[in-house]
Amino acid sequence: MKHLLLLLPLLLSAQNRNPPDAVELFRDRGLGLFIHWSVDAPLGGVISHSLVGASPDYTDRFFRLLPSHFNPDRFQPDKWAKLAKLSGFEYVMFTAKHHAGFCMWKTSTTTFSVGHTPYGKDLMRELIDAFRNEGLAIGIYFSPDDFWWLHQNKIPINRHVKGVYPQEIPSFMEYTKRQLHELLTAYGKIDYFFFDGPAEQLTDYAWQLQPNLVITRGVMETPEQYLPGVPLPGAWEANLTMGTEWPWKPTNETYKSGTQLIEIIIESRAKGGTLLLNIGPKPDGEIPIEQESRLREIALWNFVNVEAIKNVRPWIITNENHIWFTRHKSDKTVYAFLTKIDPWKLGEPKTITLKSVRATGRTQISVLGQSDTVVEYRPEVNPRTTWKQDASGLHITAYRAQRLYTNRLWPNPLVLKITNTEPGLAPPAVATSRAVWDGRTAILRGQLANMGNVPQVEVGFQYREKKGGTDLSEKTEPWLDLPGAPQKATGDFSYRLTGLTPNRPYQFRARVRHPLITTYGRELEFRTTP
Repeated sequence: MKHLLLLLPLLLSAQNRNPPDAVELFRDRGLGLFIHWSVDAPLGGVISHSLVGASPDYTDRFFRLLPSHFNPDRFQPDKWAKLAKLSGFEYVMFTAKHHAGFCMWKTSTTTFSVGHTPYGKDLMRELIDAFRNEGLAIGIYFSPDDFWWLHQNKIPINRHVKGVYPQEIPSFMEYTKRQLHELLTAYGKIDYFFFDGPAEQLTDYAWQLQPNLVITRGVMETPEQYLPGVPLPGAWEANLTMGTEWPWKPTNETYKSGTQLIEIIIESRAKGGTLLLNIGPKPDGEIPIEQESRLREIALWNFVNVEAIKNVRPWIITNENHIWFTRHKSDKTVYAFLTKIDPWKLGEPKTITLKSVRATGRTQISVLGQSDTVVEYRPEVNPRTTWKQDASGLHITAYRAQRLYTNRLWPNPLVLKITNTEPGLAPPAVATSRAVWDGRTAILRGQLANMGNVPQVEVGFQYREKKGGTDLSEKTEPWLDLPGAPQKATGDFSYRLTGLTPNRPYQFRARVRHPLITTYGRELEFRTTP
């Protein structure tokens, strides 16, 4: 997959007919399992995209030979579904058809499908039944691209160019709608749909077939391989890989650690988003052990802390340095995720101070998963969570008191549950406006939207060179702080940035420093053209 920046105006142009109640339930669920799997899984490379720019011989062998190699004789979807359920996932999003055009269901529209492979069975029906039996919501990924259809109709295989999408070719649109009709009439209620390509006409047709369907990509923002710097308005769905590839990559792969993935889940929820975390099954139908291991690390963390990521919305700010927040959607409970506190030995206390959360006379604070009464083999330790509220903040002392690993070296975040809270401050708000490059200087512009109930703040910017796109697995330089300036009223501000390297991409974001806290605007990009 590739983030469809060029197509965003098309993707987001559809009239939004997502049912509001169903969208709120989608936000409550918070965590989905993405599954990328297709006919080229036996090759262990990129899914579908190798056909763009391929030689006639390669293309012929792809379409003619690969179906004969697709036979996942170890596919046990009930095991996948049980693991997903245990790991805290609330829905699945399965690739019914990726760009190559191979259909993972038995279809009457084409012979390029799972029904014409040695496996032969309706694989998608088996998967949907298994996940539905575990109580997980069902989502379908569908690409309007179809390289098989283009090849059959002697149209050069390509993307992001004129003449290759259903909206431009009536017979292609009719073919695509027949496939959507099968998907949305033969498999019962489908909860979510992900159009990975131009969705005009297709979204309305999908809602016609299933009026209660929630369409994610095609209607809402779906950041791919990154998380936005600030909360986005309304519902949004980030989609990320565990490593660098969407399908299984048997060699040359680098995986994120379980801790990194848990921190990504936390950050997405703190910013009001839903995370769609991807796995890529092996050709035989098994989940690769590297991916299963990470799912099980997430399962253990979620088994302790799931209430902090389900049914939650953003707090007044997303984080105070490495402490992230969510709040329960219907009461005054705040959850504080204590990330990057290492080492923290079993039975030892740590004290933190929160500026954005204020305790009341009815506040109770505890560590999720712990009784706060005992530490195994340490009878001399009383691990009760204590706190004190004063003008400088909410000071909390908590213990790591639950043994999750035999060696006691559990590396993942503890979560504090803080009930009956109030905001500890009125957070300042700043927006990143734009950058203007004049050939020698970048003029960065921002806007202070809220002072945070203080007479003066400091405004400024951060910037960094952008390397390797937006993929979290690729290198991005650390943020560099630019000099700030005092500001006593809301309004615009700017900074002239010199000394940049020509013909390079950069990111920048506005910054506001309040006496108690620093917050940022959304990151934007510009390029230093020659």
